[in-house]
Amino acid sequence: MQSIPFRKVHGSKNDFLLIDENNLSQSLNPSMRKKLAQSLCNRTKGIGSDGILFIQKSKHCDGKMEIYNADGTVAAMCGNGLRCAGRYIMEQVGKEKIVVETMKADLSVQKYGDEDSIPFIQVEISPISFDPATLPFHTDQKQVINEKIPGLSDTLLFTAVSVPNPHLLSIVSKKVLLSDELFRIASYVNGKNPYFPDGVNVSFIYPLKEGEIFVRTYERGVGFTNACGTAMSAASIVTILNGLHQYEKPLTVYNPGGYVKTIVHNDSGTLSVDLIGNATYCFDGNVNVNFESDSFDWVKERTYEEERAYSLLENKAKEAFSSL
Repeated sequence: MQSIPFRKVHGSKNDFLLIDENNLSQSLNPSMRKKLAQSLCNRTKGIGSDGILFIQKSKHCDGKMEIYNADGTVAAMCGNGLRCAGRYIMEQVGKEKIVVETMKADLSVQKYGDEDSIPFIQVEISPISFDPATLPFHTDQKQVINEKIPGLSDTLLFTAVSVPNPHLLSIVSKKVLLSDELFRIASYVNGKNPYFPDGVNVSFIYPLKEGEIFVRTYERGVGFTNACGTAMSAASIVTILNGLHQYEKPLTVYNPGGYVKTIVHNDSGTLSVDLIGNATYCFDGNVNVNFESDSFDWVKERTYEEERAYSLLENKAKEAFSSL
C-alpha cells in the first residue's frame, strides 16, 4: 500500500488531480500512472477528474509536467493543466515566472494578475502546426483549413491543427452548437476511422460579439469537458484565420466552465498563443493505493476557499451560454 498526497485543481472547471512525485516515498512508473488515472479519475468510483497532472523534476527547467487523461492515455499538452501545474511549481520554487518541461516543448508560465479577484496565470501554447502528420491526420493535402471532410458533414468546414496535441475545429451556427452534431462527429473520429488513427479533440466555435467567442469541446480520451485550454487556443487561431479577430489582440473565449483570454502571436509565420486564465485550488487529500490489487481509498484533508470566488467568474460563462 502506497500513500500518495494529491491536490484537486481546475482551470475553467477542467479539473485535475495534481500529484507531486517529488514528495513520494516510492517512485511511479508509466504503468502506475496509467492505473492511477483510470481509477482515481472515475467520477463514480474514484475521486473524479478529467485527468492527472504528475509533477516531476526537470534537468533543465523549473519543473516538469506529465499529463494522463482519465482513460489512462498520455496527453502531449493541456493548457488548463499547465496553468494549474505552473502555479504550483511557481509556489514551490518561489518565482513569478518559470519554464515548465512538457512532452513536446519547454513552455513559459507566469503570474498575470487578478481577474474578478481571481489570480490568473499566463502560459505559452506552442509549437503550433497545420501539417497533418503532426496530428496525425491521414489526408493527401498539405493542410486542411476551412474545408469539408467527406463523411463528417455535408455542410461544416473544418480546420485541423496541432497545438501541439491534435484538434479539429469548425465555426458553427447557434443551432449546430446546441445540437448533437459535435457528439456525433467526435464519436466517429475517436473511434475506428480512416482519418485520425489516434483520435482527435473536436471543437465547435460560435462567434459572439466582437472580441468574444464561445467554444464547446469533446476532448479525446475524456469526452465533453467544461473547457480545454489547447482547444480554446486552437479556436482563437481559427477565429483569426476566418477574419473574425486579429493577431496580437486579446480575445475572450467563453466555455461551459468559465472563460479565458488568449493572444495569438504571428512571428513571420510561426504561431504561438498566450493562454490566460484561472488556476484554482479545490482541496488537498491523500490516497492509499495497492497497485497489485488495483484497490484504493482516499480522504479529503484540506479545503480551499478559492472555489467560492471562482463561482462569480463562472456565472459570466453561464450568462454567455444562456444567451445563446
